[in-house]
Amino acid sequence: MARNTLSAALNAVPDPMLFIGSGGMIELSNPAGEALFGVWIRGRSYVTALRQPALLGEIDLVLRGNRPSETRYIKSDQTGETQFRVMISPIAETDAGQAGVILHFTDITHLREAEEMRRDFVANVSHELRSPLTAVLGFVETLRGPARNDAEARDRFLEIMEQQALRMNRLVGDLLSLSRVEAEERVRPSDEVDLRDVISGVLTTLRPQAEDQGSALELVSEPGDYRIRGDRDQLTQVFTNLAENALKYGGKGRPVTVRMETGEGRGSMRGPVVRAEVIDRGDGIDPLHLPRLTERFYRIDSHRSREMGGTGLGLAIVKHIVNRHRGRLRISSEKGKGSTFTVVLPR
Repeated sequence: MARNTLSAALNAVPDPMLFIGSGGMIELSNPAGEALFGVWIRGRSYVTALRQPALLGEIDLVLRGNRPSETRYIKSDQTGETQFRVMISPIAETDAGQAGVILHFTDITHLREAEEMRRDFVANVSHELRSPLTAVLGFVETLRGPARNDAEARDRFLEIMEQQALRMNRLVGDLLSLSRVEAEERVRPSDEVDLRDVISGVLTTLRPQAEDQGSALELVSEPGDYRIRGDRDQLTQVFTNLAENALKYGGKGRPVTVRMETGEGRGSMRGPVVRAEVIDRGDGIDPLHLPRLTERFYRIDSHRSREMGGTGLGLAIVKHIVNRHRGRLRISSEKGKGSTFTVVLPR
């Protein structure tokens, strides 16, 4: 293969590629390869340039055995680790009459991250289901044995078993909801919805719950057009979740305000928008936790969250629904002064 033909072939590939001659020198690299390793690697020994033993060993085997191989290469920098799958392919003959190998680097970091997320998700779901299930099985065993004829203990245990069963039911329901939302996330809703009507309905539904704990629910909206393209059921789910959280974590006797306004988007979100802020007057959230609040199963206080019936999936569902509506979810909080969850949706 003529050198200029080989060079043109490498340059046509968007992924990083290198050509190593039979003498072990890196003779060619495409622009992506130079961006990954630097221009300085051309003309250097692959041992000096690449360094990682697993990759060096496979290159050596291909150079000597003329058979293709595959391995991994990990690039570390200030932003973290990037993992590449490296295909090592022999070239039988170059224009100089020498053999060599081509290295093709494919970024598979996203695949590794997806696999880690899947493992973490399965582990979290297993843990969340195992705890109440273990409790239920333990009480069943007790009711069949020592507490068989103890009416008072039986009633107490059955109440706890009911609570644990309801907890599992909420978790399964949230998992199914999250799955449906993720499946539809790329399909933007097409129905016209008045967001002020949606939020008014949510607050009317939650008002008895607020009155039971001595809190007030207030809707403050400026005059304007609050019609958007949206899914009414999903938007109801968003603001039900946010308002319920504000009531739970805002504290008894403290008001919750939903403030709405129309305006112009900023930054990457241009054009007319609707903003809805759900504001509580609770203890606030440490800024350390804010970036992770929408992660699945992330809780600031796991024990308190479970006692209040939380599954750790509510804000993850909210985030995916807002994404489906091409909107933004912003969270701000200050210790001792409450929290504000802002949903911005295109109008």
